[in-house]
Amino acid sequence: MFTAHSPPRGVTRSSRCSCARCGGSSLVPARCRRAAAAAAAAPRAFREGSEQPPQPQQQLDAQFQAGQGSRLSRRGMAVTEKKAKLAPWRHDVGPLGAQEIDIRVTHNGLCHTDIHMRDDDWGVSKFPFIPGHEVVGVVVAVGSGVPKGGLQPGDRAGVGWISGSCRACAACLRGEENVCEAGYTGLIVNGHHGGFQDVCRVHADFAYKIPPALDSASAAPLLCAGITVYSPLRRHLTRPGMRVGVLGVGGLGHLALQYAAKMGADVTALDVAPDKESESRSLGAHQFVTWDTATAEKGLQGHFDLLLNCASAKIDAGQLMSLLKNNGTVVQVGIPGGQPLLAVPLQDLVFGQKKVAGTIVGGRADMQEMLQFSAINGVRPMLEVMPLSKVNEAMAHVASGKARYRVVLTSDWAEEEPEPGQQQQH
Repeated sequence: MFTAHSPPRGVTRSSRCSCARCGGSSLVPARCRRAAAAAAAAPRAFREGSEQPPQPQQQLDAQFQAGQGSRLSRRGMAVTEKKAKLAPWRHDVGPLGAQEIDIRVTHNGLCHTDIHMRDDDWGVSKFPFIPGHEVVGVVVAVGSGVPKGGLQPGDRAGVGWISGSCRACAACLRGEENVCEAGYTGLIVNGHHGGFQDVCRVHADFAYKIPPALDSASAAPLLCAGITVYSPLRRHLTRPGMRVGVLGVGGLGHLALQYAAKMGADVTALDVAPDKESESRSLGAHQFVTWDTATAEKGLQGHFDLLLNCASAKIDAGQLMSLLKNNGTVVQVGIPGGQPLLAVPLQDLVFGQKKVAGTIVGGRADMQEMLQFSAINGVRPMLEVMPLSKVNEAMAHVASGKARYRVVLTSDWAEEEPEPGQQQQH
């Protein structure tokens, strides 16, 4: 199973909005989403928080001038040809662009998408390239055009799947770059390099401040898996007490359970494995039902207002829709392999006024809001942590389906001395 990464709102909140526009008078309504979009471009600075005390700026500058942030030659773990194992590789970067930033990478989430890109399953990989699109680290350099109120050296920042868009269409102006009318740019498509390197260069507008209450290891998977389930809940969970089903308690589903519960829904976890009941309830599910029981003759037909399908297997659309109330919505979050088609029973669709929707990651407005929501409400992924040097073993672990629930890779590059006469970035 993989999450679809190709060219995708009033919800009641459990915590009040903190933006200056509404002064805390609203529960993060749609009118505050524009403020969230603006914050994504030039948000308030956060520091490393509880992970480690902030270092003096002079010390950070000295480390940058002498360390890996200053190099025009970058080290990474790259795929040099289709389906090849990742191997150490160097690439050169030019001068820092006015709107770009350099991030010294500390953590990477590992997603099925990195594996599909390695194998060029979608025909958009250009070799060699460096995977990694759930990237967290510390800013070491900013371009001359990055606003002073935006990201600065020493700030923790994260980067997700989207690294660029037209920024001019109606969707982009709403902060919904994930449905950019011209199509967005993926961080690691067509030869672009992601986070499996020592220093990652990205456009500042698509890098996000990590709140101090959110540790870097937890933040990394939220930048793809988290936003993938947060966005559809943000759109379709329109009132408290809605009956929400999450099918597939895995890398995506275990986060969806937490978000739905924190948004005030009546949450049911659905899975083929009965041994996931205890974990599902600990993550916020009010009920746990096996898929066989839910779809039995006297199952949960007509039960849900909203059903998120996060499962990895191909599932009959008629079964999914049968679990919906009239006016209910089923959201297809992932896409099983093999380019499957969805056969929708029109009688049920029409007479039940039901809806079938898709979703694709999230734009800048949702991304910054999701990080804040996660920090405030304690939404955290369940993690397995491995060093980046073990990335091939980690990919095999994920591909085998043995990961439970997300894998995070920590950077373990050996320190290097600057090369004599090496050019410095300013």
